[in-house]
Amino acid sequence: MRSRVNMASIAFSMAVFHNLRQAQPNACLFDLDGLLLDTEPLHSQAWRESIEYFGASISPLLLMELRGRNRIDNATAVIKQLNLGISTAQLLAIQQPISQSLVAHAKAMAGASDLVACCQQKNIPMAIATSSGREAVAIKTKPHPWLEQITVRVHGDDSSIKKGKPAPDLFLEAARQLGIPASNCWAFEDSPAGAIAALSAGCEVFVLPAPGLGVKDYPDKVQMLTKLADVPI
Repeated sequence: MRSRVNMASIAFSMAVFHNLRQAQPNACLFDLDGLLLDTEPLHSQAWRESIEYFGASISPLLLMELRGRNRIDNATAVIKQLNLGISTAQLLAIQQPISQSLVAHAKAMAGASDLVACCQQKNIPMAIATSSGREAVAIKTKPHPWLEQITVRVHGDDSSIKKGKPAPDLFLEAARQLGIPASNCWAFEDSPAGAIAALSAGCEVFVLPAPGLGVKDYPDKVQMLTKLADVPI
């Protein structure tokens, strides 16, 4: 009887501890594209149009592989896989203006502004850890004043970032700027590359899966969401 009571007590204590941890993150680190703002279809359109400019086409699979990564790494991968015979600078000279004109009209992801507001109300420190460059982030976020609540922002082209996602640099830097260990932070992602990066940084990771992707496409240790309103804060 004592053994059963002890086991039940241990199980109850573990459940209580888990629930407390779920309810009280030390900080939240947010990806931007596809997580807070619905920009990914617009980025895909920009890649398609720019690649067509050079007489080639890109598959849906390759477009999905670009998700979550910085523009330099993406341009390099596209040129290599499609054998375009051009430089990274040449491709981005076409792709970036298209992308910037499109993402200026990106809408918020469902539940994103409410999640940010909830964190602010509960005094949970926040940061954005995005592969996008500083100029692109300014364009995307300008129509969304609710994002002004997140003042700590780490960009893919910051001098402190040596490697983009799936390397952990962005999340480690965001946690450092908040003064909170990455292991005590919750990270929110939509891309497999971003999820790998956040896990590598030591964060507890929540994933809002990209359209067409499911549990099998992400690391085992992430917590899957069906919508941002499901975040247990």
